[in-house]
Formats: sequence, C-alpha cells, structure tokens
Amino acid sequence: MGTPDTTERFIALVNNRFKFSLFLLYKLPSAWMAGVRVRRMSAESCTTVVPYRWLSQNPFRSTYFACLAMAAEMSSGLLAMAHANGAPAKVSMLVTGMEGIFLKKAKNKTYFTCDAGENIQHAINQAVQTGEPSALTVQVAGVGEDGAEIARFMITWSFKKISS
Repeated sequence: MGTPDTTERFIALVNNRFKFSLFLLYKLPSAWMAGVRVRRMSAESCTTVVPYRWLSQNPFRSTYFACLAMAAEMSSGLLAMAHANGAPAKVSMLVTGMEGIFLKKAKNKTYFTCDAGENIQHAINQAVQTGEPSALTVQVAGVGEDGAEIARFMITWSFKKISS
C-alpha cells in the first residue's frame, strides 16, 4: 500500500538523473539507447525529451516515430507509475490505446509534456475505490527546441485494482 510520500519518493527518483538512467537501462533499454530522458517531473506534470541522433533517426533525416512515441508514452506513464505507487492498494496499469499525429519533422530535441497528473490520480483512485477497471485518455504534446509543435499523442491508460 502506498502513500502520498511514496509518490513523492518515486518522483524524486525520476528527477535524479543518475538513478533514473540506471532504471531506464535496466527496465527500458531501448528508450535508454535512443536517448529518451526525463527533463522534469512533478505530481501534476512530466516532461521527457528525445534527441535526434544516430540511434533515434529514420532514413528521412528526422527522429523515428517510434522514438517519439516512446518519449510521449513515458511522460504519461511516469505520472501513472507515481500515482499508482502512492495508491492505497496495488494497481496494475496498461496502455490500451495510442493515437499519434505528426505535424512536423523532428530534426532536433523533441520535448513531450503530459499535464494530466491530477486526472491520472483520480482514475487510479476510482479503480481502487470501485474495484472496477478505470480507463483514461491523456494528451501528450511534443514540441521542438523552437517551440513548434512536432507531434501530439492521445494515450489511453487502463488502471485496475489488484486483489490481495
């Protein structure tokens, strides 16, 4: 069983570049190799970044769409993990849908921000209180270094209380 303090400890771990880099290397090696990193995280918002480089490129001289999707999913997924860790009961979480719109070539760093922490926490609390699965679709916006929108993702998360 988690507490709000558990959520804050998880957020502190994510904001520690060295510790989170080790976590990525162990749990998400493809994201680590592609260079996906967390820029900043709070209980309400998470921003990740993916660079344009050799390991994240496509043949069209831009960042490969799958690397963009990884960074987008991570920004919402870390919020979900933080709030699931702080929930009063164990909660499983799973991406059940993803839609991406690509607006411009990603030729430099792309920053993905999800500001749905409060909505994610509410969906997790609903799943815990009712015992029924709860689904939530969150928007994640990706912008380039110049502030131009590169991509937009809609990611659907499902949360379910795990029976003890």
